[in-house]
Amino acid sequence: MKKIFTLLFTISVSFTALCQDFDFGKIDAADMNLKKYDKDTSAHAVVLREFGKSFISDASQMPLIHEYHVRIKIFDSKGFNQGDVAIYLYTGDNNTFETVRDIKGITFYTDENGLVRKTELESSKIFHEKRDKHREIVKFAMPNLRDGCIIEYTYTTESPYHFNFHPWIFQSEIPKMYSEYEAHIPAIYEFNTVLRGYLKLSKNTADLEQGCFSYYGIKADCSKIMYAIKDIPAFIEEDYMTAASNYISAIYYELSAMTNQYGKKEPKTQEWKDVDYNLKHNESFGDQMKRTGILKDHLPPNLLAITDTLQKAKAIYTYLQKWFKFNNDYTKYSNDGIKKAIETHTGSVGDINLTLISALNTAGINADAVILSTRKNGIINKLYPVISEFNYVVARIEINNHPYLLDATDPMLPFGLLPLHCINDQGRVMSLTKPSYWIDMVQPQKRNTTTNINLALQANGKIKGTITNFSIGYAAYEKRKAIKKFNSMDEYAESVAEKLSKAKITKWDISGVDTLDQPIVEKYDIEFSIATANQDIINFNPSFYDKETQNPFKLDKRTYPVDLGSAISQSTTLTLSFPENYTIAEQPAPVAMGLPNNGGKFLTSISAEGNLITYAQIEQLSKAIYFPEEYPYLRELFNKIIQHQKANIVFKKKP
Repeated sequence: MKKIFTLLFTISVSFTALCQDFDFGKIDAADMNLKKYDKDTSAHAVVLREFGKSFISDASQMPLIHEYHVRIKIFDSKGFNQGDVAIYLYTGDNNTFETVRDIKGITFYTDENGLVRKTELESSKIFHEKRDKHREIVKFAMPNLRDGCIIEYTYTTESPYHFNFHPWIFQSEIPKMYSEYEAHIPAIYEFNTVLRGYLKLSKNTADLEQGCFSYYGIKADCSKIMYAIKDIPAFIEEDYMTAASNYISAIYYELSAMTNQYGKKEPKTQEWKDVDYNLKHNESFGDQMKRTGILKDHLPPNLLAITDTLQKAKAIYTYLQKWFKFNNDYTKYSNDGIKKAIETHTGSVGDINLTLISALNTAGINADAVILSTRKNGIINKLYPVISEFNYVVARIEINNHPYLLDATDPMLPFGLLPLHCINDQGRVMSLTKPSYWIDMVQPQKRNTTTNINLALQANGKIKGTITNFSIGYAAYEKRKAIKKFNSMDEYAESVAEKLSKAKITKWDISGVDTLDQPIVEKYDIEFSIATANQDIINFNPSFYDKETQNPFKLDKRTYPVDLGSAISQSTTLTLSFPENYTIAEQPAPVAMGLPNNGGKFLTSISAEGNLITYAQIEQLSKAIYFPEEYPYLRELFNKIIQHQKANIVFKKKP
């Protein structure tokens, strides 16, 4: 089975030819005349060449210097966004901050006489935007863009955070002909280097630089390492994926050790036992989990008096769901303490779920914290602990040997169901009494939808009947969120009617919206016309309700997994009575299509008895994750579904 290609390696040194940057402002006529990129003719722009260089200066404070240089061919106006450049800078505490300098840019274009002209970026067109106390963005737009132009720009950043060696991102939204990175690493540093993604390096060479770095008056050697990849395809995001950073080909660094001025090697990569200790004694994490005394004054006595452990846990969970308003801040910490969050009735993920853990422990229910990384944040590198990679925390309890994961930030989440953004690889259970350990972030519940449709085709060409739709598990959760976006149930019912095209809802009833542990049941009385009175031929599409219209999987080849978050099951049963003076002339052929390894299926059946026709359909995706080699089968399954759902039942009037 093909999995994400993640390579961990340490710096090794051999003697090879040196790599180098390319000349700024010197373009080739062939590049200027390029009309399309042969390896991706759909591309609106292509990187002709890209070069980066990073090194740690031996100047005061040992800043990390990063030089960047790129040349891009823009074929048409849809590639003009490549001329909008943003450089992100970080400002820390204690007056430490990143800077950028030496920004240069040129746009090359052909005038009406066929002569190559150029327009240089003006310094007055470079803007600084302060986002908050920690983030600044330097922006500029390349001038005089037009179809067929070439843009080229370069800049240098300087960072005091030399422990965070600059990563290199090979892949982007447009293809690249060649991308090259040069890293100069002094011997006093040891970095774990991770190559992420599916693309293989075209070059990976190194050279020894003797005495290149001065450290407290002592000369140290450096490793000069070059990485390059050619013919890099664009990374195209599709539906059902976690963070793009999990799969984009790139190089990342993590400092593992550093030799101090006394010649002693100091490990920088922590072990989990160190992380456990630090989090358990962290004022914003472990200390908050221990604050059971605060909750005794806030939890109603009737909750603490419940004797059934599971019912008590559910009651506390529901109580805190209603107590707090989530401020949409994703963090594993309670930075201002759960006491303040309780008093203000508002808080971050850390505030709310650490309060939940404390409340459960107050009630005598042993609760642990689970730190995790959300789907958009990326997958955790489990080779060594990096606590900053975790951005979320939930509660974990175990009752009658059954584990439950709980997140009280969303008032529409039923007990034991996590939001899909938490279903991402693995999380780390942090206990106050035992060592931490990994658990899989999976949920047993599906997106489960069952629909029953009962209709009657009348002689005047009108159809009347009922649609009853049951949403269970994640389908119910997502339905509740969709319903709550409307001001009233009437407005929601109107939105359903709009999706039914020509159908009119004459009566509706929706139940279970506020009962989180029950399915949502929607019942609609509908009517619509598909023919005129006594029409000889009548066409009816049995998949008119909630059918697939677009394949979410459009790529010919996908190099990253399809991650649905949960398994999906949708079943529909339709019965249609029709006038006795009509007969069935045509009907959709039954379909039975399955994915390899019991990964899913699409089944349909149709039968007729007298003047009653019954159509049944099942769409089932049995797994939450499908790997790249399974993608073609998944894509073809949806093509088959869309093709089949276009087929009509044809009724013909009897002679």
